[in-house]
Amino acid sequence: MTPPRVVLDTNLALSALVFANGRLSALRRAWQNGRFLPLVSRATTAELMRVLAYPKFRLTADEQRDLLADYLPWCETLRIPEPPPPVPPCRDPFDEPFLLLALAGWADFLVTGDRDLLALDGTLPCPIHNADTFLATLAANQQE
Repeated sequence: MTPPRVVLDTNLALSALVFANGRLSALRRAWQNGRFLPLVSRATTAELMRVLAYPKFRLTADEQRDLLADYLPWCETLRIPEPPPPVPPCRDPFDEPFLLLALAGWADFLVTGDRDLLALDGTLPCPIHNADTFLATLAANQQE
């Protein structure tokens, strides 16, 4: 069975990477075990790189590269077409790259903790889930 194509928002990818023993470490294990295929674009990768460099995380440049190396090799990088596909109106313009990626990448899921994105569930061809719902879906699919 082909693994689902999934857009993870920056905060979820970041939490799965930075907090190795945290609640979202299951996401990291799942992508590294091929249970889903994360989708990234130039914009979403740039945002992740920018956030990893925040002083509050106290990550050296080498640590940032190591964390990216634990994510990006498992991802499919997509180019957003020009003109981009129309996306549903969203309150936060920083959410638009994730919507574009979900549409351009024919994502099976967009997974986020962002309330503005979660409120858009039903407006895309794929469901928008929080991490817990997505992990439960993965677990249920594995048992089938």
